[in-house]
Amino acid sequence: MRHPSDGPGQWIISGDGRRWRFDAGAPSLDFAYTGDRGLGVDAWERLREPRDLGAWLAEREPRLAAEDAGPRELLDALALRGAISRLATAVVDGEEPAPDDVDTLNLYAAMPDIPPALPGGARQAGAGRLRVAQALSSLARDAIAVLGEDEGRLRRCEADDCRLVFRDESRTRNRRWCSMQRCGNRAKVRAHRERAAAARAARVISRPEM
Repeated sequence: MRHPSDGPGQWIISGDGRRWRFDAGAPSLDFAYTGDRGLGVDAWERLREPRDLGAWLAEREPRLAAEDAGPRELLDALALRGAISRLATAVVDGEEPAPDDVDTLNLYAAMPDIPPALPGGARQAGAGRLRVAQALSSLARDAIAVLGEDEGRLRRCEADDCRLVFRDESRTRNRRWCSMQRCGNRAKVRAHRERAAAARAARVISRPEM
């Protein structure tokens, strides 16, 4: 359930108005970052109306349409989103997950999800429009798979002033930043300034006294 044109992740607008792309490493974590504060992020909200939810899901699953989401689907989505974000925080911080959040996640995962379909067949089984509930179930199942991993791929951004949670999909498992556009670039700038300052200090110390 990822955007076909922009690639994985989604565009985020921080509290300072800066727009940057964040790939959380899993569709369920991307979903958790549509507005909930449970992951330690600046407050923003992308799912203000049912159509917002429909549009977000339709970007990642063409068989859904923005108008398919109603008020009830939005309430369900917000409940699932909150559970995913709180559970992700608990897992990455080594805390005990709240049983209510676990129950919520399991409840949505138990519903029918989006079935896989291979294109090119003569029959159209499973090719009709999907329901929002199926998309939410797929997100819940993805969250269970991500949260249940024991490989240490779920982590926080290493920037001191950032607490974003992501799943490290790299083969070497050496992802350090939420985004190179954001924290990675800031870290490079700080490191460059520190090296420059150290070099200046070294030159001053090495000057012979007159």
